[in-house]
Amino acid sequence: MNIRRQHTLPENIQNILIIQLGDIGDVVWSTPAFRTVKKAYPEARLSILLREGNGSLLEADPSIYKTYEVKKYRGSFLVKAICQIGFLRGLRKEHFDLVFDLRSDERGAFMAFITGASVRAALYYGNVPFYRNRLFTHLLEPPLLKESFLGAAEQTLRIIRGFGIEAKTDVPKLWVSDETMHRAEKILEGEGIHPLTDPSDPWITLNPFSRWPYKEWNIQKWTQIIDWLWREYKIATVVVGSAMEHERATKIVQACSGKSYNLAGKTSLAELAGVLSVSRLHIGVDSAAPHIAAAVGTPTITLYGPSDWRDWAPVGDRHRVVVPDMDCVPCHKKGCDGLERSRCLENMSVGQVQAAIMRAIF
Repeated sequence: MNIRRQHTLPENIQNILIIQLGDIGDVVWSTPAFRTVKKAYPEARLSILLREGNGSLLEADPSIYKTYEVKKYRGSFLVKAICQIGFLRGLRKEHFDLVFDLRSDERGAFMAFITGASVRAALYYGNVPFYRNRLFTHLLEPPLLKESFLGAAEQTLRIIRGFGIEAKTDVPKLWVSDETMHRAEKILEGEGIHPLTDPSDPWITLNPFSRWPYKEWNIQKWTQIIDWLWREYKIATVVVGSAMEHERATKIVQACSGKSYNLAGKTSLAELAGVLSVSRLHIGVDSAAPHIAAAVGTPTITLYGPSDWRDWAPVGDRHRVVVPDMDCVPCHKKGCDGLERSRCLENMSVGQVQAAIMRAIF
């Protein structure tokens, strides 16, 4: 294994693959790395390998030539095996010169190896199955000491920098195509929402949901926020989320006396980016939506509890966080006492969130 603190990559790179098999937020925070690699090799084709469903988020990115998605094929074992083999053969036929894997799991390492690229680069990890590191040709030594609060983008940029590629920005950015924006506007119009924020008809987006229940805030408190926004400022709320969250979003909207809409499950990932791009403000918990909103230029307010906002919050003066006033925050745990609930978020008051909203709007 070729493990060093700094590597020099070949100059005659023509075809690059970056593997990012993380969650949606991980993909968004990797966009600075994508742009950095493309700038270093402007004549090369840059492709990205992602989890199934995440590709549409990057479809309009001018620096990306193509996206691939690792899919969960359905059917018998034989059918799934045939589909998987076909996908891997197709990946290998692309003849990549350089492959970066931005994560530590062995699935990405296996995908990198399958490409047959002469340069397969990643960060070295000592706490993984022994064969993971051996699937790469170039490994970067991890930092000697843990660097706290690097920021989410730095987790991937430090890999890129370790291979001699200078990064100029750590701010994520997503593009929304005209076609996707048109679809997003039609979805909004279909719900009776003015697509573009008008001073006489303002609306904001809100995502109260997370894959992890311990990151969520009390639903009754969210309804108080929605009602307060309408009662005091005549600002409507558009609740967004996935199809699995549609029913919960319906209950929130039905419980509100203030003007609100349920868009959960009604958009693709790319269309959600379009909706968020024309929102006056996005409010929500620590999930994918705040990262997407910030990356399309919308101000955000994000509620953080156990997870560390200094690592994950959108960067810039237009983005705010609301953090519980407790000594244990952040604890980095998945809830209190082994339960999927966080007392720090349960104790967060409506007034704290209202104060952050007023600072953002006025």
